[in-house]
Amino acid sequence: MEVSIIFKIAAVGILVSVLSQVLKHSGRDEQAFLVSLAGLLVVLFWIVPYIYELFDSIRQLFEL
Repeated sequence: MEVSIIFKIAAVGILVSVLSQVLKHSGRDEQAFLVSLAGLLVVLFWIVPYIYELFDSIRQLFEL
């Protein structure tokens, strides 16, 4: 696993939390929720190939 992906996830987390707080304080709770959801989806799309690779390695290890 690359170290850069961890920094990318951390950057997205910081950006999403700042934007969410700004939107919540301005009374736009719906947009804050959508920003949080979009951040989660971006991170999930980055992580899914690594999860697939992990399960593939486990499958090859046990020859299932």
